[in-house]
Amino acid sequence: MPRSRFSVTAGSFHPLGASLTATGVNFTLFSRHATSVHLVLFDEQGQELAELLLPGRTRHVWHGHVEGLREGARYGYRVDGPYNPKQGHRFNRKKLLLDPYAKAISGAYEGDPSLHLGYDHRSALSDLTPSPFDNAKFAAKAVVVDDAFDWQDDAPPIIPTQDLILYEAHLKGLTAHKSSGVEHPGTYLGAIEKIPHLKELGINAVELLPIHACHTERHLREKNLPNYWGYSSLCYFAPEPRYSHGHRELDAVKELKTLVRELHKQGIEVILDVVYNHTAEADHCGPTLSLRGIDNASYYQLASADLCRYLDFTGCGNTLNFDEPQVVKLVMDSLRYWTQHYHIDGFRFDLASALGRERGRFDQVSAFFMAVHQDPVISRVKLIAEPWDIGSDSYQLGNFPVDFCEWNGRFRDCVRKFVKSDPAMVPELASRASGSADLFRDDGRTPWSSVNFVTCHDGFTLWDMVSYATKHNEANGEDNRDGASDNHSWAWGVEGETDDAEILALRRRIAKNALAILLLSQGTPMLLGGDEMLRTQRGNNNAYCQDNELSWLDWGRLEHVRGFFDFTRALIARRKAHAGLRRRAFFEGVDHDRDGIADITWFGPSGEPPDWTNRELRSLGCRIQGRETPMVEGYRDEADLLLLFHGHWDDVDFCLPPPTRGRAWRLAIDTALPEGQDSRLVGAEELIDDQLRYRAKGRSVTLLVGR
Repeated sequence: MPRSRFSVTAGSFHPLGASLTATGVNFTLFSRHATSVHLVLFDEQGQELAELLLPGRTRHVWHGHVEGLREGARYGYRVDGPYNPKQGHRFNRKKLLLDPYAKAISGAYEGDPSLHLGYDHRSALSDLTPSPFDNAKFAAKAVVVDDAFDWQDDAPPIIPTQDLILYEAHLKGLTAHKSSGVEHPGTYLGAIEKIPHLKELGINAVELLPIHACHTERHLREKNLPNYWGYSSLCYFAPEPRYSHGHRELDAVKELKTLVRELHKQGIEVILDVVYNHTAEADHCGPTLSLRGIDNASYYQLASADLCRYLDFTGCGNTLNFDEPQVVKLVMDSLRYWTQHYHIDGFRFDLASALGRERGRFDQVSAFFMAVHQDPVISRVKLIAEPWDIGSDSYQLGNFPVDFCEWNGRFRDCVRKFVKSDPAMVPELASRASGSADLFRDDGRTPWSSVNFVTCHDGFTLWDMVSYATKHNEANGEDNRDGASDNHSWAWGVEGETDDAEILALRRRIAKNALAILLLSQGTPMLLGGDEMLRTQRGNNNAYCQDNELSWLDWGRLEHVRGFFDFTRALIARRKAHAGLRRRAFFEGVDHDRDGIADITWFGPSGEPPDWTNRELRSLGCRIQGRETPMVEGYRDEADLLLLFHGHWDDVDFCLPPPTRGRAWRLAIDTALPEGQDSRLVGAEELIDDQLRYRAKGRSVTLLVGR
């Protein structure tokens, strides 16, 4: 196309990004410190068509309107300004930059790594000298998107948080394995074909690992490894094109929306794992892909003593600067876009402590938290914080604002220790199983503010947790130095795979114990995708760079562990059946209805209150009276529940509290029983012979229901 075809006028400074108009496309880019901004247009083959100066500048936003462009137009920016790292500026017009508001991305960064560096690696001055290499040929391009989509009267399920059953999964890993049996493996469309599995299991919310377009770091490329997990965001508005059928950028937009629509039809919400704490541009030696070349001093936290360097609260080389209003706006605009245009139901914030930092220190009333709280769109969706980063005050579990739920790492560690019979775990187990009031109650929150989990993407799978005492991350190319070394795991006799039937049976029982505690505890439970079929990563507890069968769900395992799947499904059904297991308020230990029984009662095997000071105590019982449960949509659970947590290796007789008058204790769950007998259908519990005593097998979890 001849250059004369393109005419540019000042256009509008709002909204940010590329927006379709009646006659063309309006382009806007924020940069406080730039001296000029040029829009570069490309054809579908990546050939440059034109370079146009954006003529308007309003409130630090550069803008221009180009006539005749429509959806599918490809573009990037060249931004002029000083290259002076000592003052925090790293402008370099040799670098084609990705629009931070790009809604779709074409291509990926390939070729000689030197083309992607922001500095001249051949210079003795290192990053103080700008790179002379032009990267336009290899750089990803932004694509103009029309947000219109046939949602077919889609309505979000709006499931109360206390009723959620979260299922954390990697979008590609869900169906990439050859055993998945889907038509389009590893894609948004492929995931649709696994919705029946989620429904059968009882899942009502999927939490997807990052699907924002991402970039593989240089150190991984040099090892010929990918960033599989995707915690290296390149753009906060564009879905990852590799997960579309045919890897086409506009298809990614439509296919992801289709996936969300189909999940909603089945009553399943969609939570996105989002990485707003850092970007793929890494540290001062990293590439210049977008924000660094657009306005480095505005977008990143820089070390006050040396503006050449970045403050790193993430372990990934940089941290976004939430002291800058434009950064808060970028993130809020992104959240609002995914909520309004993709119908996303909530977000899980990676390393969320970094988002709440004001001048480097965590603050409950930081600019970002206040923006979330007052936003009429985002304040209504589900918000989940990973409550840590790597700063000196990083671990903020229980300290986030009332708008947020939090991943409860203390629940994970406590359950793992208890099921492998560690001493002195009973008092903490009582706190974690009852909703972690010690962490959340004082802030006016509820038991469901605690997102409970035993396993997640970061660490061992459930089966590996009971099969490996140590990590085995050799495939990652870091001599097994990466990943957590303290996993509170145990192999129960043999490290790794074994044919020993006795060891395998014990491992499955311990795995069932962990799942039972997770799903019978107060709080919001989250399962790691594949744990219901005992997925293994062969001891790798940091599979972030393993885009292969090590990480993908092997659906062939399901037929071999159908009994374990059925047990997991029964636990989920049991949780849904009893409002007493998903309370909206913390227990008080008070008899509100004056029948002589408190809302919760703790007891040891003797039937007496536990000796909380006894470090060798490994058994704990609790009684939950259903009628003390606050009303849930007009429904009160009339059943009483007895939970017997037995972490000792020997059998023990629990003295049971007498059932409420006119009722009897019935067996619902016993993890020590053979698979097929270990759980009862809801409403079809088995009456136990002795109403005053129950023999708990060594290392088991039992649920009795009083009806």
